[in-house]
Amino acid sequence: WEALGPDSRAILQAYTDGVNAYLKDHSGTALSLEYAILGLLSPDYKLEPWTPVNSLTWGKAMAWDLRGNMDEEITRAILLKTLTPEQVEQLYPPYPEDHPVIVNKIGDGTAASAVPAAPTDPALLSALPLDSVQSNIALLDPLLGQLSDGIGSNSWAVSGKLTDTGMPILANDPHLGIQMPSIWYQVDMHCMPKSDACPFEMAGFSFAGVPGVVIGHNDRIAWGFTNTGPDVMDLFIEKVNPENPNQYEVDGKWVDFETRKETVAVVGGEPVEVTVRLTRHGPVISDAYGPLKDQGDPKDTEFVPFKERAGVDLPQQYVIALAWTALTPSTPFEAIWGFDKAQNWDEFRAAASNFHVPAQNLLYADVDGNIGYQMPGDVPIRKNGDGRFPVPGWNSEYDWTGYIPFEEQPYTFNPAEGYIVTANNRVPPRDYPYIVTSDWDYGFRANRIVEMIQNAPGKIDIAYIQKMHGDAYDASAAALVPTLMQVKLSDSHVDEVRQLFDGWDYQATADSAPAALYAAFWTHLLADTFNDDLPERYWPTGGDQYFEITRHIVADNTNAWWDDQSTADKVETRDDIFAKAIAEAVTEMEKTLGKDPSRWKWGDLHTATFRNGTLGESGISLIEDLFNRGPFPTGGGKSIVNATGWDTTEGYFVDWLPSMRMIVDLSNLNNSLTVHTTGQSGHAYSEHYADMAPLWASVQYYPMWWDQPSAIKDAEGHLVLKP
Repeated sequence: WEALGPDSRAILQAYTDGVNAYLKDHSGTALSLEYAILGLLSPDYKLEPWTPVNSLTWGKAMAWDLRGNMDEEITRAILLKTLTPEQVEQLYPPYPEDHPVIVNKIGDGTAASAVPAAPTDPALLSALPLDSVQSNIALLDPLLGQLSDGIGSNSWAVSGKLTDTGMPILANDPHLGIQMPSIWYQVDMHCMPKSDACPFEMAGFSFAGVPGVVIGHNDRIAWGFTNTGPDVMDLFIEKVNPENPNQYEVDGKWVDFETRKETVAVVGGEPVEVTVRLTRHGPVISDAYGPLKDQGDPKDTEFVPFKERAGVDLPQQYVIALAWTALTPSTPFEAIWGFDKAQNWDEFRAAASNFHVPAQNLLYADVDGNIGYQMPGDVPIRKNGDGRFPVPGWNSEYDWTGYIPFEEQPYTFNPAEGYIVTANNRVPPRDYPYIVTSDWDYGFRANRIVEMIQNAPGKIDIAYIQKMHGDAYDASAAALVPTLMQVKLSDSHVDEVRQLFDGWDYQATADSAPAALYAAFWTHLLADTFNDDLPERYWPTGGDQYFEITRHIVADNTNAWWDDQSTADKVETRDDIFAKAIAEAVTEMEKTLGKDPSRWKWGDLHTATFRNGTLGESGISLIEDLFNRGPFPTGGGKSIVNATGWDTTEGYFVDWLPSMRMIVDLSNLNNSLTVHTTGQSGHAYSEHYADMAPLWASVQYYPMWWDQPSAIKDAEGHLVLKP
């Protein structure tokens, strides 16, 4: 807030004044039904006035939700306790050579002299058990959504030379955790007339709590987001002075921790005061993260000090600190307000230079026929290491030296291909000199989108873009089912049911029987192949990583991963595991969906239930029935363009999804279409609380009106506010 300029402060303050004007005249259920329940649970609860900082904090919440690869960093360190470095590398294969990158060729702004960081030696911390960090990070997931394998987004822009209108079409569907109400609030805002004093004319989606259109279009340009997923979080192990716990080592010298006090208010209890310690790398997280601590609750007889759990020699005294770009003051909203006003590519890029955290893939199209892409954001440059493992913090060998300069970050404008596709896949060309991350999405969605663009039956129109949004092609099924059909089965009944796959087009639509059977087969295949080799916390949940792993090993009938470690007297082959998994899948489907395979439907298993973010999981059915909506039968799945995520260790229900879909027609903005997941209203008793959910589930849309006469003709009401 202190760093913002006067224009940005004025925007936030005006928004804040509007919120508080409403709060002044409304209370209790007039604000929302939740407050009636909350009043019963906490009678002394009082709603505080909104502040500009509350809006800015939402940027940090999104930075957490799209936080990067810290989970993978921790997981790799854990797996090195029981697996060889070679096995860990097999579980984290490199980005596929046969899948697309976003930017094939970068402009002249890229420095050829940049030096990539050297890889970290995995043996350095080969057995450091940092799982306690991950277990406590999960406590934030109910608030902000779980960072799940495969979470991401799709966007693509097609130039006029490929479309039926001769002008670009831009499509976007950001993937976020399933929630109620929708994370988005749709806005159509026109200064009348547009002027230097009032420069806004825009339509699209805002976050509730923040002014401005985050994703959408104005009168000249359109833009969309997908998560870049750069590695912006590193764990540092810090040595603590054995003679003075208030000091830690920096290059052979003891220096004082910076400290501050924070107070956490507790409903029905006394406030809790917490001392936060900060190092030069970032805050100490091991003071508060459960099993990482060496001092536990005296009542917890099962507590084991971290020192005794650690598999490597640690300093006599130590802490673990987190370096994260989001801990530096910045806000993405100044960039977003710049997009709202931008009239061309140069102005759009200038605004993008203010987008620091979370780094996003920015897709662009305009009414002059141009398409473009820019990767912005603070992406660290390291002295050594690639960010894949925790590193020593007591010297400066692994410190960050700065961020990749904006002018050297990947971008493209009107590429020769005539299209740009972003789906969390690798951004830069393979010879790019900087490390952005080692943990890209493996590009199955991106590959499918490119295939559909290249193989369009004619000029691409809005209807074809809608078909692309709803595409449910399962690339893992295409890779594995042909092998499955060749495996000899001793059970004739299982063999008969397996024939469901004959002629399947690998589309995981909601009404598909083979898609239901394949989902069960995939679940059991992963468990039968990998669970015997991995700690339970790290059993595979499906998605792009394990798509890529299995397609690497499926051709090798005797690969070591197929062997079941629990059967000492036998070495299993791929065919053994395939036969076991399909038999288990048939048994499960018959128990769940009935004996008649022709009546099975993927959408009967794969359903989306929208649960209210405050009281929707209260455990009280009457309250949950008031606030939750669903289940809605849903097609698609993980690493599928219609990306409705599910977890093979939890069940087939949807846990993340396309939070909205948008198609912008740059030849006629009034011809654009959109939908978001639940409704415009957050009020559980409103008819607009969930009226969009059936449209969303069936990949249907409504008009994204731009012209005033069209909006008025289709309006439910007309409210005039006069000062």
